[in-house]
Amino acid sequence: MTKHIIMKRISFYTFGCRLNQSETASIQNAFEHSGYKLVGFDQPSDIVVINTCTVTEGGDADTRHLVHKVNRQNPAARIALVGCQAQIQKEQLSNLPNVRWIVGNGRKMDLVSVFNEYPKPETAQLVMPSIEREPFSVQIASIDHDHTRANIKIQDGCDFFCSFCEIPYARGRARSRVFEDIFKEATALVAAGHKELILTGINIGTYSYQDKTLMDVIKAMNALEGLERVRISSIEPTTIARDIFTYMSAGHKLCRYLHIPLQSGDDEILQEMKRKYTVDEFSDFVRQAQVQVPQICIGTDVIVGFPGETDAHFERTTELLRELPIHYFHVFSYSPRHMAKSRLMETLPVEMIQWRSQILRDLSQRKRRLFQESLLGTIQTVLFENPKGDGWQNGLTDHYVRVKIKDSRNLFNEILPVRFKSIDGQVVVGELVT
Repeated sequence: MTKHIIMKRISFYTFGCRLNQSETASIQNAFEHSGYKLVGFDQPSDIVVINTCTVTEGGDADTRHLVHKVNRQNPAARIALVGCQAQIQKEQLSNLPNVRWIVGNGRKMDLVSVFNEYPKPETAQLVMPSIEREPFSVQIASIDHDHTRANIKIQDGCDFFCSFCEIPYARGRARSRVFEDIFKEATALVAAGHKELILTGINIGTYSYQDKTLMDVIKAMNALEGLERVRISSIEPTTIARDIFTYMSAGHKLCRYLHIPLQSGDDEILQEMKRKYTVDEFSDFVRQAQVQVPQICIGTDVIVGFPGETDAHFERTTELLRELPIHYFHVFSYSPRHMAKSRLMETLPVEMIQWRSQILRDLSQRKRRLFQESLLGTIQTVLFENPKGDGWQNGLTDHYVRVKIKDSRNLFNEILPVRFKSIDGQVVVGELVT
């Protein structure tokens, strides 16, 4: 008589950054290789893994809300909370219903083994080993079967200790991935069909393994057969070698795109934030990028309402963002973090922070549209993603512009030339060039 093996069903949800997305993809593949059945997050499952984020107060609340949602919709599931919020707030999270594993960043990538060690816990098991400051490898590739682009982790941790940030406490000190191991995974990702790889980490500009730097990683990626695009994720302004502009403009695979966090446009606030540059240094860098790389798209992060931010400080930030060739901004309303130095400083009124944040979000929308308008009439290559099912195909250019075209075919994962015709909201409407 044949014995039927019932595989455990497991689902995943990811909050936060591209690094979290890359790690979730690797963890998912590890469980699949170990005989688990991956199911959608909205489907019944035996185990639910939530990869947490703690960059903002909103991220903390999102985890708690999601745990309660899982308990309403899937009450039999056991929940694992992993990652940054799990590392920082393990005691608070252990009181949430049906949470059975709380795993910090030191063991997150080894989650299959953690589950084998604690297969059926009745209460929350806290797994929080120290985070070693050593070069690392990633055992399972972060193949993402749902997306054309894949995130590839090359670095982790941070030594900068900005006063508003607790990521060095959640992720540990800066460390880099073994150089050869990056390309072992990159080769697997390309073989799986990914045409664009996004280099991710906490502070990727500090990548250093033996004599290798970030530029060495980029150049080696450029030589990888079958790979069409290499994109740099968010990168600190003081860590980028200026020769990257020459390389980016020379027709290599490196996308004409940079996301460089500003955080504030006032030197006094930057000093309080413990940032490592002045407004003038940041501005010179951005303007040089604009001059040397035609059509480059530059994005940034801004924190609104940092303690002590006056109307004058905010106006200087607004004016700087208006003048610089920056094409969109992610606007974060300041919230004190549990281990960040700024938590001891007096916060501004919530209403003031919300009002200022909306001003910058409106400005960001206008600047994004101006950049899109500057490309109308040009022909750009677009990497197409999953079709929407309504006859529209959508994708991204190398400079991170969202594009849609009307076409009945499935263009998923194809890179094709598109002429930009008009703008519909925040999306460019184009037509295929045949």
